[in-house]
Amino acid sequence: MKNPRLAGRYAKSLLDLATEQNQVDAVYADMKWLHSVCKSNPDFVNLLRSPIIKPTIKEKIISSIASGRVEKLTEAFIELLVRKAREINLPEIVTAFIEQFNKLRNIHQIKITTAEPISEEMKETIMKNVRAIISEKTFEIDMQVKKELIGGFLLETDGTLVDASILRDLKDIQKQFMNNDYLHKIR
Repeated sequence: MKNPRLAGRYAKSLLDLATEQNQVDAVYADMKWLHSVCKSNPDFVNLLRSPIIKPTIKEKIISSIASGRVEKLTEAFIELLVRKAREINLPEIVTAFIEQFNKLRNIHQIKITTAEPISEEMKETIMKNVRAIISEKTFEIDMQVKKELIGGFLLETDGTLVDASILRDLKDIQKQFMNNDYLHKIR
């Protein structure tokens, strides 16, 4: 169940508390780790969202996973979520925290998806063009590879998608043929 308002409120509360205790960077590192756990392990997310598993069992499992890997503040926050029966929203809260932290520190998220892994030189060329458009920001780059793009790249940032892939070009050509765009030119 996605609830962006609730996630934003909990994330803001945690960010404010971490700021008060001078642990913003440590809690951010914990949230990045939790984000990677939620992203790479769908069974963990299913455990959090399961109505069958009792909250006490969930708390034990979560604490066994997070114990020793996260700060005490993060651990207490997760315990609070379980006590309030909000553990189902943990993935959304983690994402909201990362977004709010990035906004606080003026960090710009950029996701580059290519058909093949690219060299550092090519990555820097793409980033040079991005920096020309978006200045005065720090960038955090997420590189992904999707073979189905065939070639080119996808660049996503702030809800904007730049699709410079061969797959899109082929789909555009297919659409033109399906619409018979060239039929009137033959006659």
